[in-house]
Amino acid sequence: MDSFGPPAEPPRLSPGLAGRSRFNISRWALEHPALTRYLMIVLLALGVAAYFQLGQDEDPPFTFRVMVVQAYWPGASAQQMAEQVTDRIEKTLQEVPYADKIRSYTKPGESVTLLQLADSSPASAVPNSWYQARKRVGDMRHTLPSGVVGPVFNDDFGDVYGSIFALSADGFSPEELRVFADRVRQQLLKVPDVAKVETFGAQAEKIFIEISQKRLAQLGLDMNQVIGQLGAQNAVEGAGVLNAGSENLQVRVAGQFNSVEELKRFPIRAVNPATGTASSLRLGDLAEVTRGYVDPPAVMVRHQGQPVIALGVSMAQGGDIIRLGKALQATMARIQAELPRGVAIEQIQDQPRAVSRSVGEFVKVLVEAVLIVLAVSFISLGLHTKPLRIDIWPGLVVGITIPLVLAITFVTMFYWGVGLHKISLGSLIIALGLLVDDAIIAVEMMVRKLEEGYDRARAATFTYELVAMPMLTGTLITAAGFLPIGLARSVTGEYTFAIFAVTSAALVISWFVSVYFVPYLGWWLLHTRKQVDGEAHEDELFGGPFYTRFRRTVDWCVQHRWITIGLTVLSFALGIAGMGRVQQQFFPDSSRPEILVDLWLPEGSTIQQSDEIARRFEARLMQEPGVATVTTWIGAGVPRFYLPLDQIFPQSNVSQAIVLPKGLKEREALRVRLPQLLASEFPEVRGRVKLLPNGPPVPYPVQFRVVGEDATQVRAWADRAKEVLRANPGMRGVNDNWNEAIKVLRLDIDQDKARALGVTSQAIAQASRTNLSGSIIGQYREGDKLVDIVLRQPPEERSRITDLANGYLPTPGGRSVPLLQVAKVDFGWEPGVLWREGRNYAVTVQGDVAEGVQGPTVTAQVWPALQALAAQMPPGYRIEVAGAVEESSKGQGAIAAGVPLMLFIIFTLLMLQLQSFSRSVLVFLTGPLGMAGVAGALLLLDRPFGFVALLGVIALMGMIMRNSVILIDQIEHDRRKGVPAWDAIVEAAVRRFRPIVLTAAAAVLAMIPLSRSVFWGPMAVAIMGGLIVATALTLLALPAMYAAWFRVKRETAAG
Repeated sequence: MDSFGPPAEPPRLSPGLAGRSRFNISRWALEHPALTRYLMIVLLALGVAAYFQLGQDEDPPFTFRVMVVQAYWPGASAQQMAEQVTDRIEKTLQEVPYADKIRSYTKPGESVTLLQLADSSPASAVPNSWYQARKRVGDMRHTLPSGVVGPVFNDDFGDVYGSIFALSADGFSPEELRVFADRVRQQLLKVPDVAKVETFGAQAEKIFIEISQKRLAQLGLDMNQVIGQLGAQNAVEGAGVLNAGSENLQVRVAGQFNSVEELKRFPIRAVNPATGTASSLRLGDLAEVTRGYVDPPAVMVRHQGQPVIALGVSMAQGGDIIRLGKALQATMARIQAELPRGVAIEQIQDQPRAVSRSVGEFVKVLVEAVLIVLAVSFISLGLHTKPLRIDIWPGLVVGITIPLVLAITFVTMFYWGVGLHKISLGSLIIALGLLVDDAIIAVEMMVRKLEEGYDRARAATFTYELVAMPMLTGTLITAAGFLPIGLARSVTGEYTFAIFAVTSAALVISWFVSVYFVPYLGWWLLHTRKQVDGEAHEDELFGGPFYTRFRRTVDWCVQHRWITIGLTVLSFALGIAGMGRVQQQFFPDSSRPEILVDLWLPEGSTIQQSDEIARRFEARLMQEPGVATVTTWIGAGVPRFYLPLDQIFPQSNVSQAIVLPKGLKEREALRVRLPQLLASEFPEVRGRVKLLPNGPPVPYPVQFRVVGEDATQVRAWADRAKEVLRANPGMRGVNDNWNEAIKVLRLDIDQDKARALGVTSQAIAQASRTNLSGSIIGQYREGDKLVDIVLRQPPEERSRITDLANGYLPTPGGRSVPLLQVAKVDFGWEPGVLWREGRNYAVTVQGDVAEGVQGPTVTAQVWPALQALAAQMPPGYRIEVAGAVEESSKGQGAIAAGVPLMLFIIFTLLMLQLQSFSRSVLVFLTGPLGMAGVAGALLLLDRPFGFVALLGVIALMGMIMRNSVILIDQIEHDRRKGVPAWDAIVEAAVRRFRPIVLTAAAAVLAMIPLSRSVFWGPMAVAIMGGLIVATALTLLALPAMYAAWFRVKRETAAG
């Protein structure tokens, strides 16, 4: 045996080998060893540098194609808003380029329309679509009713506030807390990579003037007179410019209010109605003038039961989340040192930390997979039984290729702008089991040729000649299996694009490394066994007891080909049947620890009621073991701190809490415990406990839309649809997005009496609003701040239903009359919320599912009953599947659109390699052979079949056909050498057994660490099961299929 180590000079190749005209890249690598070593070192160094430059994030970036358009019309009912405002905005938005889905929800006085662009819209076209939306709605604004405020546009709906800080100030007023928050916000905006800082929970200051109507009536005053006198005094009007010869002098008129005390001293002129005597009273003697905060409160935030102002930080596009996290920590430490004692900053959402933890976990899994693949390589390529020993050098060659391929892949990712996140890192782990395939095949071939007596150089270059092109074809076929993901024009396709990009790049790079660097490494590291006759030892290599039994098995399968083919077809049929028993899934829940708890009160409830319920819930929750912190948003949902989060719009009857457990074990316990706690201790609340999702936002696992032209009928049909859902034992918490109708007080005006008094319906509405809610009559200016001045009645005159009836109405004659003199108060009911879709009314009936049940499974169960219900509906009304199933169907449709091109490319590659239509079809038919393994593995391990698993099954076809190409190519190679067809079939299976099994084993075992992942687990399990079964069928069924297709008999020779 030769001594180990590289020769002092480049290897001298034999004239016959060196003189071939066909270019051999392996030979070129051996002839230029210095350059080969240099490239290896440079690429490794570049890969390390690229890895540390790659951006890190929790999820892959994808374009949020949703714009929110809001409009307000004070005093309008939800029905009036829908018909007069929302419908006109929706009609205009339909003309926007790439407009796909237009949804809206309308409340009394408020319209919110969501414009969603088509998933196929290019990311570069989105800004222009938003511009067109603004332009077109702006052009039609004059058609909206008088008094409509807006529309207002928000195209930053998808902004993620990954870092959220809670600012509390013990012993300071809410206004002082707001000032501190503004100061902190200004400092945060200066941090690199910060795009936006929003504050949540700040309560605006107001100056309230509370005047009793009875007192005004006694003095001969009415609200309008008070409003007029205050407004005239506080107005800012231009007083002209004095031209004083050489200069212009601006004229300023003093008199605006500069303090609350000055406002109290303001004289109000009154005339005694009995005597006609005029008098003057100070406003402070006439009314209660106070400085307070917006009433009812705006959205409130509490952390650990204490009121706080939350500051959400959004990262600039292309920023590094880890670097941003470090910069924020340093900035916050500096700011905290500058703030007064009692003012504290606590981070309640830390996306940089979550990303760092997620990336660290994936890197750990990647290292585990690398070690597993190395172990497979060392044992399978270096194990010898006579005597028992392990030759480490073949495994070492494969081991060196792993960091080399990963390094070049990191460089490619850096060039393409693909960062490190859960999709790209998972793709690297998937690719890891595949990228060593070519290296294993090349090294196995070199080892075999060395054992047959070839010298190092000849063995290294022979590998390229024999298997380089079949390996390339197999590599491209495997990469093509991921092509539908790359071509998918959908949100889910955009979200999972890195699977195609990273895996395909790693596969192609692995082939290049296997034909360029592996031969050089093999020549350098592998030992040479000198034999007299190199060809004499093939029988010895494949003549052991195991290969003898395997040869007999393959021979039996070829002999009984139709039984073998029948069993193969049966396994495929069982696999298809088994898939019908596997639960379906869109995307699994995230592995992040946070739990979200929604607290819904009946529609129309006040924010004070929501606040009271939230306080009770917080206090109770903080007594639960395993709870670390609780942060609650009252009057709205939490901001989007996590990209796939489905947001709740501001509503007075909702609160949402972020519960942070102490760990994942505690999270699971709380996830089970909290619904029971809500049901037993908070029965008045419609509570919901949920984990953070993965993938595109979907509110509920089961959703159906009831759509029609009339709101009343749609509501009635939706109620019947909810009964269908409640009848299913797998459903939990069935509800709809219209909630309950709200109670209203209607003022029925006697128009004859009103006209006789000279008052209009508008004047009555304004008087009622001033008396109950208050009217803004001006603004108090304080530095750069404007504080609204609100005129209203005292609490004792505006807190009961009778106060409305007993109120006074100003008349143009200067006197006030009781409201009951011209109006009658009645109760009524009207919709609190009206959702629409496609300009039709749409109620979404929805709910959660029982533990261990998937949403698509329940959807499939209730859909027949809902179809029967839909058959009873009048024309123009329908029931549609919504939610996760709808989004999954869109994603699957986008994937399916790329499958024909994938199949065409794969078949074209087969034709180029095999030069035979029959053989290409034969390989093509082996693609679905792993279906039985997929179904069996998923059922055995109780894993659902989700969107990511679907991508794995599609890619699995390419992996299977790759092995089939190698086997068919070996058969044809042997037949061209004159081996009889029967023997060529059997012996090809025997000779290719080791590389096929080794590559499959590497891929399967590399998936084991990934199978523990909630997100990637079903895909890993599906690929593992499919590859195991498909590998066995490739080695046993494919020879039988080949023999049957070409009618091979034992006596048949190559011809």
